[in-house]
Amino acid sequence: MSSSSGDPDPRRALPSVDRLLARPGLAALAERHGRAAVADAVRAWLDGARAAVVAGGAADPGRAEAEVEAALARRSAPSLVRVINATGVVVHTNLGRAPLPAAAAQRVAEAAASYTNLEFDLGSGGRGQRETHSEARLARLLGVEAAATVNNCAAALMLALDTLAAGREVIVSRGELVEIGGSFRIPDVMQKSGARLVEVGTTNRTRVEDYRRALSPQTGAILKVHPSNFTISGFTESAGLPQLAALAREAGVPLVEDLGSGLLAPGAGALAAEPCAAHSLAAGVDVVMMSGDKLLGGPQAGLIVGAGRFVGPMRKNPLYRALRLDKLRIAALDAVLDLHERERLDEIPVRRMLAEPPERGAERARALAAALRAGHPALVAEVCAAQSAVGGGAAPDVAVPGFALRLAVAAPAALATRLRAGAPPVVARVADDALWLDLRTVLPGEDEELRSALLAALA
Repeated sequence: MSSSSGDPDPRRALPSVDRLLARPGLAALAERHGRAAVADAVRAWLDGARAAVVAGGAADPGRAEAEVEAALARRSAPSLVRVINATGVVVHTNLGRAPLPAAAAQRVAEAAASYTNLEFDLGSGGRGQRETHSEARLARLLGVEAAATVNNCAAALMLALDTLAAGREVIVSRGELVEIGGSFRIPDVMQKSGARLVEVGTTNRTRVEDYRRALSPQTGAILKVHPSNFTISGFTESAGLPQLAALAREAGVPLVEDLGSGLLAPGAGALAAEPCAAHSLAAGVDVVMMSGDKLLGGPQAGLIVGAGRFVGPMRKNPLYRALRLDKLRIAALDAVLDLHERERLDEIPVRRMLAEPPERGAERARALAAALRAGHPALVAEVCAAQSAVGGGAAPDVAVPGFALRLAVAAPAALATRLRAGAPPVVARVADDALWLDLRTVLPGEDEELRSALLAALA
């Protein structure tokens, strides 16, 4: 292939980086994005143009400015964006788990945009302790001697075991050696903490006597783990917390429980059978750990509550400094705990969604169906009985009854793809040759956005 000038290499006809950067449009882009970023985008455009002409195609230098501007816009766009969750999974791990209450989001914004008294005592004018914020409220809320907060529940478990049982044995039932999201396994977390795992019982049956026989001078703790994301049914047996607490006191070792879901007090409806921190503490558990971004309805955090003689040393462990929360999550957590303390659970999105009556979901789905049929009269949009899920590893065998909108379209997977490409993206379910939208997890104020997104995707 040859160029119009007779040069055998068509790439020589393309302008140089400097010539392109001298164009007024690209010079203006350099003012907004920085010369280095624009130069990098120009080089990438030229690489693509050279490859195109060598392959026998064409490259239009007149399009360079527009294409470079589009590339810079894609590069500067945030990768973490708000999405509309129409899956019906309330605590959706892949979608960021619990959305924050409005009060918590406001507190985060205030803390992010200003200085705070994170570690400053406003009364004395001297150094303060960050533990006086959310941790003090958490301890008061559950009536415990001490509380600590770290990055997540796995970090809480690692900190607890490293503090209480490093170099010693920790007794766990074989039926509780669970794997959580991201292929993290309890035995691996324990090994990293320096504790030695001692398995007792069988997968489906573990008795108090199994724990008793495993006790030795090397025992550092007895650990209970809530198998949050699966259930074992049928021929099963597990040791009760009061019996294990009595055994732990007799042996002089702490009973530690990884509770997981973050339910502070007994729940109702879908949460009626979910273990809660209040019951565990009342049963005699010495240290309870749980997540902040599941049923608590707050930010990602690992909450540690219990006896001061066990929780206190955790704060002095060097790991605590590496795992502790920053000011933004402390602000969010404190605001959410305040709502729990004042019993205003209806202001916490996760709890409000789980408590929403089925008829409310049906009403919202019918309104959406009517709006869609108005724009697409031939569309088959049906409001059907459906089951939402708690999610986040909580109540894995409990279905939340409700209603969802079923769209019978020719290519539901393609429609789901177009919805995910929208602004904001919409995440729905594809099942039984249809697209399903469960409005239980669509936040207040998002119904109109969902309608617009669906009309655009259907068009």
